[in-house]
Order: sequence, then C-alpha cells, then structure tokens
Amino acid sequence: MRINANGIDIDYDVSGTDDGPVVVLSHSLGSSRVMWDPQMPALEAAYRVVSYDTRGHGGSSAPAEAYSLDQLGDDAMALLDALEIESAHWVGLSMGGMIGQNLALRQNGRLDSLVLCDTSAQIPAEARSTWDDRIAAADSGGMAPLAEPTLERWFTPDYLGGDPPAVAPIRQQFLDTPPAGFIGCCHALKPLDYLDRLGEIRLPTLIIVGEDDPGTPVAASEAMHERIAGSELAILPSAAHLSNIEQADAFNQALLGFLDGR
Repeated sequence: MRINANGIDIDYDVSGTDDGPVVVLSHSLGSSRVMWDPQMPALEAAYRVVSYDTRGHGGSSAPAEAYSLDQLGDDAMALLDALEIESAHWVGLSMGGMIGQNLALRQNGRLDSLVLCDTSAQIPAEARSTWDDRIAAADSGGMAPLAEPTLERWFTPDYLGGDPPAVAPIRQQFLDTPPAGFIGCCHALKPLDYLDRLGEIRLPTLIIVGEDDPGTPVAASEAMHERIAGSELAILPSAAHLSNIEQADAFNQALLGFLDGR
C-alpha cells in the first residue's frame, strides 16, 4: 500500500490482527521492510503490524537531498496519523533504532515501548569520515561497489559461507536502493548524537544486539542500556548486524517475550 504523508509517498503494509496492539517495524539503512520477513509470522498472530519503507528506500519516495533524523521521524508519525494510529510499539534496527530514539525523545506519548536492535546512540566524530566515504562511493558508483562489504558487516562469515536463502533478497534490496535515498539517509545518520540524552527516555525499552556486530557493537548497546532506566539488554550469540535474520528464532523469542509483557 502507498500513502502520501509528510510530503512524500510512503510504501507500507498493515497485517496481523485488526484489534491487536500496534507494532511498527523500521528497517536498516540500505534495506526495506523485506528485512522483517522472519518476524512477521510471530508478530501477526497477536499484533497489528505496520511495516514501511523509510524515505529513500524500497517503494517510498527518494528525494535527491540530504535528510535529517527529525524528518525521518516525522515521516513515521505522519504515516501513523494517516492510519489513525495514536500510539504504537516501535521496533527499529540500525537506522530504524536511531529513528526510534528520535521519536522517543521528541514525540511524548506516541510510543508505547521501544525496541532498539543493532543500533547506536552516537556516531563518534572520528567515524564520520566513514559516512563521507559511503556517500562518495554511492554518488560515484551506485550501490554495487558497497554491496559485498555491507553484507560482510551484516552477517557473520560462517553464516554467509553457508549461502543461506535469506541473504539473496537482502542483497537484491540493497542493490535496488536508490543511491539518492541511501545518500540522503547517510546525511541524516552521520551527526547522530543522542547518547547524553537517553536518560530522558521513560519508555519500557528492550535493546537487542548480535554478539558479533562490527558496525554497532555490543559496547554501543551497553552504553544505551546504562542510560535508559529499566531497559533490558539481550545479546544474541553467533549474529552480526542483521541479527533478526541470522538468529531469527532467538531474536523473535526476545522480542515477543518483551512485547507480550507490555
């Protein structure tokens, strides 16, 4: 389904139970709502699930400009407004977790709980040149040169070595991501610096991270856990950045255990 919200077209799906609590799924940079396929059956049994493509990704509009995290958060709230959803549980991985932090800090009352997966609250100043490199690479060569290095961060070598069927659609979605959208979101994420504000978050919060995540490592999740009062931390063995795919059963167990207790 597609709807115009906050000045762009947003591609989204609504599935699951009509009267269950609402869960919003927000994906990583360079992906789309397809990355949540391993979670859908488990969630749809008891929840109304809203999955959407972030600005610049999938079937949503990809304006050729720099985006901001506030803008990405406003897109999500505009979608919920259009669907007449007052509040929801937010589940975000990587970029989706950064958008979730933005909303938790700015949209008081719109989130019922927060699940931050393989994400971070801060991009260190010394790491921002890496984002400039990604922007330059996508601008000059498109997504193809970035694909394999990205997959090597997203999955452990053992998992990739087994050539699992779940990887092919993730690779293809990365290649299909509009370079303008990828670049726009890189600009949004590069200045991320919420770490010192996380104490303001007063939501039930679960933090999930793959033990072998090289991009947003366990230490980044531990830093968030220390600052968000009452938060829970689940570290999944034998998983890298897309822990929801590589260790789907363990991820779903942690996620449902948290949501079902709300």
